[in-house]
Amino acid sequence: MLLPVSEDRLAPLCEEIESWRMRLDAKGPLPRLWGGRLRRDLENESVAASTIMEGVPVTLDEVRRILAGEHPPEVAAENRSLVEGYRDAMGFVLRRADDPAFRWERELLSHLHDRVLAGDFAARAGRLREAQRYLVHSGSGEQVFLPPPAQQVPALVDDACDRMQRGSWHPAVAAAWIHVALAAIHPFSDGNGRVARICASLAMYRGDFKRPQFASLEEWWGNHLDDYYAAFACLGDAFDPHADVTRFCLAHASAQLSQIRALDLRERVERQIWTALENLLLDAGLPARVANALWDAFFQRDVTAGCYRSIADVSAATATHDLAAATAARLLRAEGRRRARRYRAGARLYDTVAHALAVPVPDAPDRARVAIVAALTQRIAAT
Repeated sequence: MLLPVSEDRLAPLCEEIESWRMRLDAKGPLPRLWGGRLRRDLENESVAASTIMEGVPVTLDEVRRILAGEHPPEVAAENRSLVEGYRDAMGFVLRRADDPAFRWERELLSHLHDRVLAGDFAARAGRLREAQRYLVHSGSGEQVFLPPPAQQVPALVDDACDRMQRGSWHPAVAAAWIHVALAAIHPFSDGNGRVARICASLAMYRGDFKRPQFASLEEWWGNHLDDYYAAFACLGDAFDPHADVTRFCLAHASAQLSQIRALDLRERVERQIWTALENLLLDAGLPARVANALWDAFFQRDVTAGCYRSIADVSAATATHDLAAATAARLLRAEGRRRARRYRAGARLYDTVAHALAVPVPDAPDRARVAIVAALTQRIAAT
């Protein structure tokens, strides 16, 4: 049996993941504007984390701007394509997850890989590798893992897909197993980690775990790289089809639970901030959609007319009018001119939000965001 796993040892973690699913489902759907903004932010963070983990030189803010349709001049065109390709691959699995004709098969992985590498022919996008690969430590240059020979890859990929297709695992086990299996087989010349992480998300989607708390672990792994790479130690120094991967699957399911808890608390905190922003816009006589601009300014992200236009789905004229109105209300402040113009938190933004949430008003504007979020987190965590 390819890469065996002890399901019994994972059962308690799977039960806890199920209990979280029932608890979150009982809350019902999120408000439309807030739910859309939360999904967008988590998508930005997932795409950024997974591409940065693979050495693509981009920042979260640059990824956010790229996915909003901008072309940051500091990001090379090929790296921008990789960011867009990863988002396209995630969209692909979402579209395929509910397909009644869905099958785990080699062609599915090739389609995913083609999107991950943005169709780059020179990088052999969508094609299995034809040469031996050697995984080396990025710091020391020491070889850390030897994948199987290239001639074995097609049969191993077919075996892994067949096991996923026939398996009756809990989705959390299936997600962990396909992740480690693809990492071990290393079927492509490049992009294996991204494909493995996307397939893990696909396994969760297929198991009807579609809330962002469950679907993607990229951002969590990106912040816990040492734990991530340590979990692969169960594979040994070279590919062994009989290596027991229970240790990796336990780490994967445990990370999923940690992320669920963290994102649940974060969602409860940030939802209150979003509601406060919508309420102050209502008081100011401004459209609720402007909350998207105030949200980014609150979290000290640069707001541009182009980015706001994409997020709020409005015309250029409407975006200019909205941002000017928020600036006149001193909720935003403009810096720069014309295409270089950026909007940041205005003089009234933090004070108004703090009063609305009944938390202490910070003395220093540069520490306002951190202070408000910390006070809210402490209050909500105590309930």
